[in-house]
Amino acid sequence: MAYCSIEAAKSAGVTGDDAVVAAWIAAAQEAIERYTQQVFEPTDLVVVADVGAGGLVILPRRVRTVSAVQPVLEADDGASIPSSAYRVTSSKVLGQIDAVRLAWGGWNDLVVGAESYNGGWLGLWERWGAEQVKVSGSFGYDEVPLLVEKACALLAADLQAKAAPSDADAAQDESLQVDDEGNNVAIEDSDDDPSSDVVSPSSSTGSTQVDALLAGYLNRGPSLIGGV
Repeated sequence: MAYCSIEAAKSAGVTGDDAVVAAWIAAAQEAIERYTQQVFEPTDLVVVADVGAGGLVILPRRVRTVSAVQPVLEADDGASIPSSAYRVTSSKVLGQIDAVRLAWGGWNDLVVGAESYNGGWLGLWERWGAEQVKVSGSFGYDEVPLLVEKACALLAADLQAKAAPSDADAAQDESLQVDDEGNNVAIEDSDDDPSSDVVSPSSSTGSTQVDALLAGYLNRGPSLIGGV
């Protein structure tokens, strides 16, 4: 699912056939996610976050549902704890934050180490010494917000425009191949260093107009460690 339609991108100024437009939409979507550190469609992810005071775990993405919570231990990840041992809140509810709240005050006599006479869940976590948890679940927005959709179309057009070399540039650099519409269709990479697949936060999408549209969606929380 794309953050904007091909028709919306074309209306914003992206040129080319549908495959070309879709490629620029994908590039814009990647830039938006890098800038906001957020996803805007339902996405299955695995994230790691710190256990804060009182067992509060602030999650780095807008949470929809949580399927598993595991302590992060030095040797290996611990077993998933039952859903009764934590409570999930989501920013989709006004006044709430994206978080898992561990049940420090509870216990479960059926779980070894978390019995009422053994300190409950808090006693078990203290014995584990886990400072982080791994949370699996569904993150993102149920639907792409209107401002994000608009930002994606505008950014796709902006990226394409910036990638298209002038006639003078093309004449000076034979590695730039330009189609009839002025789009740069081939660039030879002379960098021998391996590329990185890690998506790092960006201070800007490259467009001040798009940055302004996305200002309300910025998330500078802990980093994503894995996705499905």
